[in-house]
Parts: sequence; C-alpha cells; structure tokens
Amino acid sequence: MAQIDRKADLAEAAAEELDRACAMSWRELAQVTPWGDTYEGFTPAGRTAQFERNYLWAGEARGDICVEVVVFQPEAHEQGVKLTRIIPRSEV
Repeated sequence: MAQIDRKADLAEAAAEELDRACAMSWRELAQVTPWGDTYEGFTPAGRTAQFERNYLWAGEARGDICVEVVVFQPEAHEQGVKLTRIIPRSEV
C-alpha cells in the first residue's frame, strides 16, 4: 500500500478550500465579513480533517478582505496547513 504524504494531502485540501472560499466577489464577501467557521470534511486522500475558513478585514473595515483557510487533523492543529489570499476592494 502506498504511503500518504500527510502534509501534501493537507496542502492540497487547503488549496482546494481556498479556491472555494474565494469564489464569491468582494461585494458578496463584504456582507459577511468578519466571519468564520470550522467543519469536518475529507482530504483528497480520503482522510478526515477539520476545515477552518475565516473572512477578515485585511486592514480597515470595508477595505481589502483576507480569506484564511486552515486544514488540520483534529489532534494536531499546529501541524495543519494555513493559506491566505487577499481580495482587494478594487474588485468591486
């Protein structure tokens, strides 16, 4: 049986989640920012993981939005993968 690269699996899951988290426009996201949630899901390799998604103001309110995603094993939050992306207000 092939061994799973756990960090790469979490990184792939985080990249996919970040793409989904950024699918809305700045205008749509501004209506729910600041906001965050955590849910249980599956990585591309089929492992159970926690998916944390946060929408935060990158600076001042109503400015750029920082989208933050963390994917981790429940017992090892510190070893998870965190990715962020800025959605500029200029994309209104």
